[in-house]
Amino acid sequence: MATRGGRQSGASRSAPRQQRRHRGQGEQGIIQVLAKAARDIELAVQRDRVRPSIRTSFQVVALLVREERNRVTADDISEAQRTEQLKRIDGIATILARSAARDGSLLALLAEDAAPLEGARSLMREMQLAAGIEPPAEEVVSKPATPAASPSARAERQVVPQSVISRQLANPFLAPDFSAAPRPAARPRLLASWELLGPLLRSFEEASGGASSCMDLPAPSSLQAPGGRELMPHQAQVVAAAAAGHRTFLLADEPGLGKTAQALLAAQAADAYPLLVVVPNVVKTNWAREAGLWTPTHAATVVHGDGDTIDAFSDIVVVNYEVLDRHVGWLGSLGFRGMVVDEAHFIKNKTSQRSRHVLELSERIRSRTVRPLLMALTGTPLINDIEDFLAIWEFLGWIGDKEPGAALTEALEDNGLTPVDHGFYPAARAAVIDLGIVRRRKVDVAADIPARRIADLPVELDGPLGRSIRDAERVLARRLVKRYESALEARNPGVVAEGIDHDLVRRVAGWERQDTSESSSDENVFSMMRRIGQAKAGLAADYAAQLARNVGKVVFFAKHVDVMDTAEKTFAQRGIGYTSIRGDQTPRVRQKSIDAFVNDPDVEVVVCSLTAAGVGLNLQVASNVVLAELSWTDAEQTQAIDRVHRIGQDQPVTAWRVIAAQTIDARIAELIDDKAGLAARALDGSDEQVSSSVDVQLEALVALLTDALTNAA
Repeated sequence: MATRGGRQSGASRSAPRQQRRHRGQGEQGIIQVLAKAARDIELAVQRDRVRPSIRTSFQVVALLVREERNRVTADDISEAQRTEQLKRIDGIATILARSAARDGSLLALLAEDAAPLEGARSLMREMQLAAGIEPPAEEVVSKPATPAASPSARAERQVVPQSVISRQLANPFLAPDFSAAPRPAARPRLLASWELLGPLLRSFEEASGGASSCMDLPAPSSLQAPGGRELMPHQAQVVAAAAAGHRTFLLADEPGLGKTAQALLAAQAADAYPLLVVVPNVVKTNWAREAGLWTPTHAATVVHGDGDTIDAFSDIVVVNYEVLDRHVGWLGSLGFRGMVVDEAHFIKNKTSQRSRHVLELSERIRSRTVRPLLMALTGTPLINDIEDFLAIWEFLGWIGDKEPGAALTEALEDNGLTPVDHGFYPAARAAVIDLGIVRRRKVDVAADIPARRIADLPVELDGPLGRSIRDAERVLARRLVKRYESALEARNPGVVAEGIDHDLVRRVAGWERQDTSESSSDENVFSMMRRIGQAKAGLAADYAAQLARNVGKVVFFAKHVDVMDTAEKTFAQRGIGYTSIRGDQTPRVRQKSIDAFVNDPDVEVVVCSLTAAGVGLNLQVASNVVLAELSWTDAEQTQAIDRVHRIGQDQPVTAWRVIAAQTIDARIAELIDDKAGLAARALDGSDEQVSSSVDVQLEALVALLTDALTNAA
């Protein structure tokens, strides 16, 4: 926490201090080690030789650069020393950025929730030792993990905590529960030869008929929860449905409507214990705290690392996606009767490791317990495409890999329609909803939560930095035009085309997004957005400081660490007390920062990472949010705003979105707003016509190239 006018304490600002220098050794310093590795990565990318080992090295170097930057920022050294070291660290970061610009697949490894690649822990330890740093004990591994395709390798990576062994010994004859086995589903008749997953998805795009996506729910029998806590009616309805026997839910209520409490109380109503809860790392401690509040008679335990501290006899086991690979073995055989997946949109990519593990656990639980409670929780189930539904539906058992499950198939058969019939689509949509989609909006069920609005604040980027950004945008536009003209000439040599070939424009934009290695320039849409964020940082922080002085506490969101650093420096100079929530914090430090912002009147601003603090936080003590940088998705922006706009808020909420005028930043803001219509159409019954697969990065490049061609005509 920072006091008024001061910087944060070392506990909140620096990386963990477990690392110690070896004595009497002359190893290279960490910056030299990272610089050499970064140059090797850049060389491999230039030669188009990005093997798995290079990807692992890229991820490890990025993590260590972030850690070293935090350490240097917090260390008690002279300003000249700090400036020099930060300059060298930024040089390494620049090399990584150039490499990521050439190979876009590397960008995903920079996400704060990116799962460690194979061999990452081992390589990190090797680099630390080469630099003369003793790695923390928990990061020491015996040898690099071998490919996941090998069962023996997977067994090597997995662990079985001693507490789990004790539970297994206490009940060695744990048998599957088939006490409520349903009758076998009828074999498909009318639809036997139809591919149905595509039409099912289409039904959510085109057949809403103005209706929201919510199953019929029973009236609540009571609004009282244990300990005298009171439920809102919409929360109690889900609990009543579970008590009445419903067992699968896609709980897609808008963020801030209390999905955690609903899931915990539904599990209690269904007696779905032991209960497995899979969550992002940043919220697993909060889940245990919420369990203590809502279901205090059912003990919860949290899996950290290898699980040495868990109590396997607890009713609720909370584990985060990032360590699931180590524990999937024993979790699948512990006898869970229920499973909750929080922020379920995290599993939308079925090829990802975390998605595969979640789907495997769901299948194993369903094979041992015929009617387990399965709940997918997400306020933003659709991030990019309607296909984002598929992994969630498969987790719930509604569909298999390529076809609907038995219950859904039977419901579709009972309708007596095929996809060539117009009435098939609304009937199919209703059949899926009846399986357990629950979507409520704040405006409909929580009238006591005041309205929210998003207000755009256009800012002019003046001076050399602003000019350099506009110059970079022109360089990128010229490169796109050149690629377009070259492609046009190659297709029709010597022919002068009239007008703009919009199909070719989209292909050229796709080439640019996927591969920038053909260009000698390092300017691309990602680097420009980062530079725009840096240019806006001081202006956004100034505005947040004014808000804090005039209207009270403010939540400040940024995407990049350097933007957060600039904001904190500005608040310190203005005498504004602040604290931070970042991805590299331990749960204890993170909670300390949250408590300081909520409870300390001298802490007026909390500076939050858009990716690390966008979920699982209750910050309704503030009613103003400043979005210093744009996200690539409306969902991420909405999640951030809903840290404030949620149950418990008693003031109208305003999100101030800082946008750099006359730059690509403004166009991307428009695209994000257009993209918000996807979930509205699929879940809320909106008739707004929005493409279901808008890719903001691609569309930004399309717009840039189209404008350049139009102006040149």
